[in-house]
Amino acid sequence: MTNITNALGAGSGIDVRAIAERLSAAVKAPREAAITKREAANEARISSLADVASSVSSFSSALATLVRGGSLRKQVSLSDPSLAKVTTVAGSTANLNAFSLEVRQLAKGQTLESAPLASRLSAVGRGTLTLATSAGSAAITIDDSNNSLTGLAGAINQAGLGISASVVTDSTGARLVVKGSAGAANSFTLTAANDAEPQLAQFAFGAGIVSDMNQTVAAQDAIMRIDGVQVTRPSNLVRDLVEGLQFELTAEKPGVIAQTTVSRPNEAISQAVGDFVDAFNQVMTKLNAALAAGQGGSSGALRGNTAVTAIRKQFAEITTAKLVGDPGGPQTLAEIGVRTNRDGSLSLDRARLTDMLARFPDAIEGFFNPKQLSSDPRVVIKSSPDRVAPGRYELTDLVAASGGVAASGRIDGVAMTGVGVNLVAPASSRALGLIVGVEAGVNAATITIEPGLSGMLSQIQRSIQAPSGAVASARAGFAVEARSIAEDREKLEVQSGKYYSQLLQSFTAMDVRVSSFKATQNYLDQQIRMWSRSND
Repeated sequence: MTNITNALGAGSGIDVRAIAERLSAAVKAPREAAITKREAANEARISSLADVASSVSSFSSALATLVRGGSLRKQVSLSDPSLAKVTTVAGSTANLNAFSLEVRQLAKGQTLESAPLASRLSAVGRGTLTLATSAGSAAITIDDSNNSLTGLAGAINQAGLGISASVVTDSTGARLVVKGSAGAANSFTLTAANDAEPQLAQFAFGAGIVSDMNQTVAAQDAIMRIDGVQVTRPSNLVRDLVEGLQFELTAEKPGVIAQTTVSRPNEAISQAVGDFVDAFNQVMTKLNAALAAGQGGSSGALRGNTAVTAIRKQFAEITTAKLVGDPGGPQTLAEIGVRTNRDGSLSLDRARLTDMLARFPDAIEGFFNPKQLSSDPRVVIKSSPDRVAPGRYELTDLVAASGGVAASGRIDGVAMTGVGVNLVAPASSRALGLIVGVEAGVNAATITIEPGLSGMLSQIQRSIQAPSGAVASARAGFAVEARSIAEDREKLEVQSGKYYSQLLQSFTAMDVRVSSFKATQNYLDQQIRMWSRSND
């Protein structure tokens, strides 16, 4: 009968458990080493991909930040900066010249103020006031549920006509203050219905109306003179006066004429080109290292990865991509002295860059500044050019917002979404991301988008980081490999455990037989000795 001592190898004197463990480990070791090698390679790929994606993102963000700062666009300064803030418009490369500016009047919104009541909760009387504006009219109804200054202000705000109301409290009591948008066309009236209570009728205002409402500010347009030519605008934010410039009027000073100075950022652009080349080479070095064929086991972690190869291809095409549409000047980086080396890195011919900057400053400025143009000033582009794919887009069937009905129109034959005065390109359009404001009187317009370097990099970054982009595709592949490695490791552990059990069982059975043989041997030895003594 097999006992515990024999089962543990004490019978034969051989440590069968240790032998089983060593043999099992010896068989397991090469397979485990192969799995560990696969695991290390996959982790290296994941790390390398993260490094490459981070480099692309940092490069794109740094250039976008530089462009948004405005230092790479022409700068306009006023001899009297208190009159207005003048800035160049992102997306425009208009040929700016110096001019004079006089601000004779600021645009203002009509403001009404009521006589004071005891508090904001004081009753104002029941009935209806009609609020009339250039955009339409609305009934302001006051009943027991909102019979107070606060209730009246809330009802005016809820009318949705762009008129705001508030209650202002001071030492004399609480007053209703009603304000309209800036511009002479945005005046408004409040008319009491015949059956309105007398208290409520005191909040009416208009021609021939006698009430307690007092006009503290009349609606008026801004009046400016550019090089002596007088123009009016309904807002103090003026974008359609001088192409490529935005005016934010801040003070009215009739008779004070300020002179503008326009300076070109050639030095900043030259530095930016050099910085671009350096940053590009850093990203390309990482891409080359990740994809390197190598020798003696020194291949890049992402060698052969089609997704990352596609990223490198996109970067390699930047130098030859058309950045501006202006004829007669340079249109690619290669034309201004940015050369591509055999390894994909860039080098800069500064002498050529200097020459091209002197000859074509506006075109090269356009390389860095995204450009977006509307063929009609009544169609205002409100989206950023780096959010829209480059190209020309035809807007047709345009109708401005009116009477509470949103604007409408089509882009390349596809209906756009109206949001108030704005139109938004639908998701099905290649112009996804485009937003334009439409004014009255225009039926069609052409939109041109040239993203420039920063826009091109932003588009590359978005494409590779998209849910179906290169990075997601590569990560999905690495995740599949990681799961496969985990499954293979689990299988190896199960198989190795089974093999160890089989070895232990076989060696234990052998140990039992050896022990039995030893017992027989001992018996025979004993019998032989007994026989030997009996024969002496």
